[in-house]
Amino acid sequence: MPDSTVGTAETGAFPNSAGMGLPRSGTVPKACDAHFHVLDPRFPTPETTRPDGTTFADYRAIQARLGTTRGVIVQAKYHRTDPACLLDALARLGPDGRGVAVVHPEVQDAELRRLDAGGVRGLRFSVWNPADTVTTVAMIRPLARRIADLGWHAQIHMSGAQILAHADLLAELPCPIVIDHMGRLPPREGPDHPAFGVIARLIDGRRTWVKLSGAYLNTEQGPPDYADATRIARSFVGLAPERLVWGSDWPHVTEPHKPDDAVLFDLLAEWAGSGRQRDRILVDNPAELYCFG
Repeated sequence: MPDSTVGTAETGAFPNSAGMGLPRSGTVPKACDAHFHVLDPRFPTPETTRPDGTTFADYRAIQARLGTTRGVIVQAKYHRTDPACLLDALARLGPDGRGVAVVHPEVQDAELRRLDAGGVRGLRFSVWNPADTVTTVAMIRPLARRIADLGWHAQIHMSGAQILAHADLLAELPCPIVIDHMGRLPPREGPDHPAFGVIARLIDGRRTWVKLSGAYLNTEQGPPDYADATRIARSFVGLAPERLVWGSDWPHVTEPHKPDDAVLFDLLAEWAGSGRQRDRILVDNPAELYCFG
């Protein structure tokens, strides 16, 4: 039975998303939203806040609005290292879903195999903000060794400065790497920041991918054009379009004023430069990275 949705014409709003329109750019079969989160208070968490409009059923409204069919759920800090919510949502997505989990180095091999069977294909290390991180930089190397034989990747959420500081570590990891949110380069410097060169060298090694996501995390100029973030995205497209995926980053938990997901989706058409490149980023690249179909 399909999941119920909110945010339709009956309610007048989409959950955690501004605007009501559909994307102008249209979509293609098997398009993938390669980065979103599900926060569900039904599952135990040490967090005391109860998020609103962030469940899997809520995301279904966003998915229908954008016209994507495949999705990659990234475990939210809200659920720490408990994968129950992630696995529940992956089961509901079925073969069109993949997951990125969060664990600590003490995780048992049997648990990694269970996550793999449930659709998980990577581990996230979101160390950009040390004040609220669930993982640490020190955990990356030992866990990368653990997941290499599974064919998983390490998803790295660092600032540009952190990427530069840990360039040697990233270059030595034995598993593929996915760089979150365009590397969080300083918006004023963008591709002129030396971390862009670090990412470019990692991509040259044929084991690294970049998520074109989080335009609002990479901007000082803001919507609707996000001109500074657009400069960064176009630089990655010019560098290696075959190594990019796109994600909405819904439900935009860092943003008190939610962005318009249709606008974020349409930005990709501007970034990609051609319909063929856009379709590659939405369909072909995630199919390869996440082993869809």
